[in-house]
Amino acid sequence: MEENEKILSETDIQSETQTEKTIATQQESQTEAVTENVIQSEEVQTDTPTDAAAEAEVQPQKPTKKQQFIQLLKFTLFSASAGVIQLLSTSILHEWTGWLVGYYYIAYIIGLTLSVIWNFTFNRKFTFKAANNIPLAMVLVIIYNCIIVVPLAFGGDALVELWGKNWGILVTAITLLINFVTEFFWDKFVVFNPKVTDKILKLFKKKEK
Repeated sequence: MEENEKILSETDIQSETQTEKTIATQQESQTEAVTENVIQSEEVQTDTPTDAAAEAEVQPQKPTKKQQFIQLLKFTLFSASAGVIQLLSTSILHEWTGWLVGYYYIAYIIGLTLSVIWNFTFNRKFTFKAANNIPLAMVLVIIYNCIIVVPLAFGGDALVELWGKNWGILVTAITLLINFVTEFFWDKFVVFNPKVTDKILKLFKKKEK
């Protein structure tokens, strides 16, 4: 009898131990499941603003009329200062010193180069606030100057010969006005437009591959 009682007691102890182990295992699995749910919910919350920020970067907001007006105003002021630099340098070389009396287009191109460097630097940093590829932007500026400004230089030279050297300042002012209007649209929609510059860079990367 005593042996039977011992066997029964040992059996009860083993069953109780197994029950406790089963309960502990269930509790651990439940804890792990809750932890996984919490981690997943935190990942979802973390990913959501990141995705929204990425979409905002891909799709930039269109500037308001006020922002566009401020942009035009800044461009006008910087272009005006660049125009003063070009006007003074061209006039100094062509009329005031007489160094390039018979070579207006050379004086014009020298003055233009100085004004382009000035205008490009300040408009890129303050007007359009562009962070695109600087060498590519400079190449696009050079292309603009070859297409628009060089013909203006030779056209101005023809007008000076037609009207007389005393009209050099007026000719320079006319070319500056034409230059101002065309350069604004070229800078805004080509040189400092990320959509355009990114497409150009992608084309070069494809050719390299």
